[in-house]
Amino acid sequence: MRIGIFVIAARFPGQEPGRVLANAVELITAAEEAGFADAWIAEHHFMSYGVCPSATTLAAVAAGRTSRIGLGTAVSVLSTQHPVALAEQAAMLHHLSGGRFTLGVGRGGPWVDLEVFGTGIERYERGFAESLDVLLGALSGGPVAAGGEFFRFREVEPVPAARLRPVVACTSEGTVALAAERGLPMLLGMHIGDEDKAAMVAAYAARGGVAKGHVAAGVGYVADSTGAAVRELKRTMPRWLGPGLAGYVPVDGRSRPSRDVPAYVDLLTRIHPVGSAEHCAETLVRTSEATGIEDVILMVEGLGEHRRTLENIRRFGAEVLPLLPR
Repeated sequence: MRIGIFVIAARFPGQEPGRVLANAVELITAAEEAGFADAWIAEHHFMSYGVCPSATTLAAVAAGRTSRIGLGTAVSVLSTQHPVALAEQAAMLHHLSGGRFTLGVGRGGPWVDLEVFGTGIERYERGFAESLDVLLGALSGGPVAAGGEFFRFREVEPVPAARLRPVVACTSEGTVALAAERGLPMLLGMHIGDEDKAAMVAAYAARGGVAKGHVAAGVGYVADSTGAAVRELKRTMPRWLGPGLAGYVPVDGRSRPSRDVPAYVDLLTRIHPVGSAEHCAETLVRTSEATGIEDVILMVEGLGEHRRTLENIRRFGAEVLPLLPR
């Protein structure tokens, strides 16, 4: 199995955003030292849920502070960025990191970001497939041109050129189909369990998808006992998730889906590796066997305190990773 961390740059109440970002880089260097394979970085705007507005920028900083660990974006939001500009950033990171970078992209949501960055709700609702195809063209290693509804430009040669295949965050049948038809691996979120992830992998295969390297996100916390770990996250995570999830503001007045935060934390602690070292290892193996996914990235920031998060990373590396199949 290949286990990484999933860095959200989560801001708990009272924390200063700049400090949270600096701590996020330290989490990545600690993960490398602890033996994790990858660190994937989230992008969010205008909210405390995550205070990293540019996953590629944070990945660039992390690339300069590390030497071995893989780096990825989970995800760069394609609906609010020009795909060629994003491809240029990904190509730079690919070359400057010695090939350690993986670009993850997603459609995002109908949030106020679309208004602020000027891309609009239409690009979100109808333009993801076109954006993805322009991105793939710009990451083909050769010239790219566009003549679609949202992008029209003459042929250009991206510099630096790079041949990269992004990972696509999939939360619906439509995005699963897009990923499968283009032969791109999927990134599946931490809000769903093994059964739903397995169903999406099956749907991907039914659509003719053949790419390997799907990635599953989850929550990771190791403690002396499973009961202690669950109780701790149930105590700390709502302090972040409550105000964090409230930061999702629709751009057009549509109703915003709400979550029962305590119930959501209960779900996360039940379906992911939260517990003793043995329980965490068994949970990860069970997920891999149930879904066929061997790459798992773990959100480790649920404790809300940087020192304890570093301890969690080191302990996970020392106690859980050695129990997993190589």
